[in-house]
Amino acid sequence: MPEANPDREQVAGAVAARLRSFAADAPKTPVLIGFDGFVDSIIRVVDKRHDLDTYDEVPTIKAFGDKILAADGKSANFEFVVTQEKLGGNGPIMANALLEATLDVSYIGALGRPNIHAAFSEFAGRTEAYSVCDPGFTDAVEFGNGKLMLGKYAHMAGLDAAMVEDALGTETLTKLAAKSRLIGMTNWTMLPNVESVWRRVVELIPERADKSMQPVVFVDFADPAKRTDTDLKGALALLSEMQAKANVVLGLNLSEATQVRTVLALGGFGDDPGDAQARAAIEESASKIRQALGLTAVVVHPREAAAAAVDRGEGEVVARFAGPFVARPKLSTGAGDNFNAGFCLGLLAGLDPVGCLCTGVATSGFYVRNARSPKLNELADFCDHLPAPEGE
Repeated sequence: MPEANPDREQVAGAVAARLRSFAADAPKTPVLIGFDGFVDSIIRVVDKRHDLDTYDEVPTIKAFGDKILAADGKSANFEFVVTQEKLGGNGPIMANALLEATLDVSYIGALGRPNIHAAFSEFAGRTEAYSVCDPGFTDAVEFGNGKLMLGKYAHMAGLDAAMVEDALGTETLTKLAAKSRLIGMTNWTMLPNVESVWRRVVELIPERADKSMQPVVFVDFADPAKRTDTDLKGALALLSEMQAKANVVLGLNLSEATQVRTVLALGGFGDDPGDAQARAAIEESASKIRQALGLTAVVVHPREAAAAAVDRGEGEVVARFAGPFVARPKLSTGAGDNFNAGFCLGLLAGLDPVGCLCTGVATSGFYVRNARSPKLNELADFCDHLPAPEGE
């Protein structure tokens, strides 16, 4: 198993150069992303309020949890401050990041029907957008060490292949599946019937004898803990089936990688998916999962670093790359989706596995520092001066 882990600064510089040379081709690169859609309210919890404009935030999830536990058997009042309302959902955030990179983006999902929700109006105007149903809504309660996503998504829970085909028509869906070099399939967890959409879209991909000409299908489960092991096993088996028509890439955060290892009986790490053992083994996790499922690639991306195992046709390459971790992000909701967009951008630009990891962590790193996705030239500049992880 050869490993590709050259010098971090050297990798980032080479990535920056490749992104600049890809700039002319990016607008001619069609991608299709789906299938969710949320309106996100970004929220901070007040610990102590000093005046109308000044307050201390509850710093961590544990601190908030302690406050909740202290109210057990009593009552409590928590003040939530909405700092931003924006388009949300794994698919729209990933698609929006690819838009900023000037790719030719089509989107299918829950953007509002019959009328596009105001939160998606600008996004829909910049993409070839097809709305299937009304969006869900999320209160994203952010802390210094993570976030709590409180979702309300009954409007889109029934989204399935029949709804998609009714909204688009078979001819349009066939055209999108045939032309797209990347098909991003996000948020399996909150869309119980979305596997029917996966099957239909992959069924419409033209047969291509040359594997390199097949599109990339990127899949993000989006925290499958609330789904049963049986459901997750079924979805994983479907990914293996889809590999016959596409180059399937599975993206996982640390918790998701541990869940997948467990259901595939690949060995887990005890009860805490965020422990040091799991973090140290992200290359192993990516490799074991990829080999078990027979996929083109598996990516595992905790906050501090990312690893990928990729079948490049002449054996597996495993790589790891340290991210520009920042302890106090300006915005963390959507960081994983920006990583996914950046990694896929690297694939489309023809980068090797470690280069794709670099574009992933750099896109995410820019996003959490600036509360927006980078434009292609900004991403190249960021890679040229890629910050070291805080604490180094």
